Amino acid sequence: MALMRRTRSRVRRSDDILSNELARACAQAAEDKKGEDILILDLRKLTYVTDFFVIASANNPRQLGAMSTAVAQEMSRRGARPIGIQGTDESGWILHDYTDVVVHLFDAEHRKLYDLELLWGDAPRLEWQDDK
Repeated sequence: MALMRRTRSRVRRSDDILSNELARACAQAAEDKKGEDILILDLRKLTYVTDFFVIASANNPRQLGAMSTAVAQEMSRRGARPIGIQGTDESGWILHDYTDVVVHLFDAEHRKLYDLELLWGDAPRLEWQDDK
């Protein structure tokens, strides 16, 4: 049986759109829906699978769904299509995979359970907010 390898198709539609800009746009979309503890992990030097993880928490299923919708709308507006979206607002974890950017939206229980910040503890954090 032949092994299948995931090919690395880029989400970029032009050279003007960079993966870090898309990650920041996802983080901002989550923040606009009152997401909490939002961070971007820069994985470019650690894995070839993706460039960035965007991680955010929601207080309830309704907010989780709203954040997911906001991320999907923002990425669509920028011309990026997901290769997959997994989970539901009721499941406690929604994942949007845009190849170069993977967005993890959690409720508090699932964020603690999966603890991606610990798992990818060597990854630098990308500053995404302007000084306020």
